[in-house]
Amino acid sequence: MQILTDLFVAFIASYLAFTNHLAMSIEDWLTADYIETPVIVETTTEADMPELPSKVGQAIPDVLLTSVRYQQAAVAGTAGLTGATTRDPLAAMVNIFCNTVSEDSIRTTTGTGFFIDPDGVIMTNAHVAQFLILENTNQIGEATCIVRSGNPASPKYHAELLYIPPTWIQDNAKVMHDDHPMGTGERDYALLYVSSTVDDSPLPAVFPALGFDTRLLPLSTRDNAVLAAGYPAEPLLRNGASADLIPRQASTTVSELYTFGSNYADVFSIRGSEVGAEGSSGGPVLNEDGNVIGMIVTRGDDTVDGPGSLRAITLSHIERTILEETNFDLTQNLSGNLKYRSEVFADTMTPFLLTILQQAAN
Repeated sequence: MQILTDLFVAFIASYLAFTNHLAMSIEDWLTADYIETPVIVETTTEADMPELPSKVGQAIPDVLLTSVRYQQAAVAGTAGLTGATTRDPLAAMVNIFCNTVSEDSIRTTTGTGFFIDPDGVIMTNAHVAQFLILENTNQIGEATCIVRSGNPASPKYHAELLYIPPTWIQDNAKVMHDDHPMGTGERDYALLYVSSTVDDSPLPAVFPALGFDTRLLPLSTRDNAVLAAGYPAEPLLRNGASADLIPRQASTTVSELYTFGSNYADVFSIRGSEVGAEGSSGGPVLNEDGNVIGMIVTRGDDTVDGPGSLRAITLSHIERTILEETNFDLTQNLSGNLKYRSEVFADTMTPFLLTILQQAAN
């Protein structure tokens, strides 16, 4: 009996030691310093990854966490379709094309996205999706966004915001309309919901969605083969907004993993390819199993990785931070009554956005 007691005590002691270590690790992650520059900090984490500047530790806006309507909407409704319906990134990819008209100028922006759910949910960058918020506010100008697809890209859908991290909005309000905004990619993601077709024809019953993998990337991911895809915008930059945009995909390899101080791989760089150009932001990066493991977010370091190098945020970074800001993981954020959830998100986030835009302008 004494032996059993000793074993039980030893087990409890080990368990408490483990949970204490886990709590300390979480505390370290939440209190990391913030540096407002995309330059890499010359330190490494315990996981031997270069550390990128981070705003981890800054208070997370609780707009969605405390909204009863949003929390209820996230679990309301019947489950829709789930899982991959294609392994072809060119079939799943879309071009998000926005015009913003103000008193002083007309600004055209273009980015990439891809269907991540067969019910019509698109994943893209927050710095692309931000213009859909402006469609509803007209605070800085009149914005119009169209979702295009195909080869070349042609207008297909209207979309509404399903989710954009309020932390990203808060941290980037002052640079949302810079001609060349700088960033590291931290929390730079968004989900859109296709609401209608541009010609009022019926929506597809199933959209060509890619599968995704939110597991943490190990250090052994370095030098692994990946497939990157996007809508590079060189034709538009050369010939104007009427130029054809052609989707591209290219095989390349992972060159390095980076962390925002979480000790996890939050960003990875990929070696240069024909996809590596302005306009490919928001494009998917797939592993050899055909699952999305990252989304293109910034240009890379061409001196290290060759012309056309890119960086992508990991799906594990998206999984971890969306859970932190909404109480729901990525899969849960893709479920429920999407139309109603997008309406609740707009009602909840628009006042918050207007407030921080006004504060940033002062």
